[in-house]
Amino acid sequence: MEKQKLPNATAVLILGILSILTCCCWGIVGLTLGIVALVLAKKDLVLYQENPELYSNYSNINTGRILAIIGIVLSSIYLIWTIYSMVFIGEQGMMEMQQRMLERIQQSQ
Repeated sequence: MEKQKLPNATAVLILGILSILTCCCWGIVGLTLGIVALVLAKKDLVLYQENPELYSNYSNINTGRILAIIGIVLSSIYLIWTIYSMVFIGEQGMMEMQQRMLERIQQSQ
């Protein structure tokens, strides 16, 4: 009997990669993609554990799951930093910091 591929393995891998790549989009996008990847990975892990001899691409699920966890952690850190900055520094303070950074970049060129 030919081995089947787990149904969500590719999706989990892609979502895991995207969760890392989009972690700096206010933290929300990466967090959402990482959570969706973990939910899909959990479903496929249950399928795999019921009949491991039927499926061939367990490594994609495992890799995607690890990438999703990394993406969730990075997105959470960025989201917490963003909230902290807005609460304690404020929007005006953030704009002033950006302006100072731009001035330093222009002076170094």
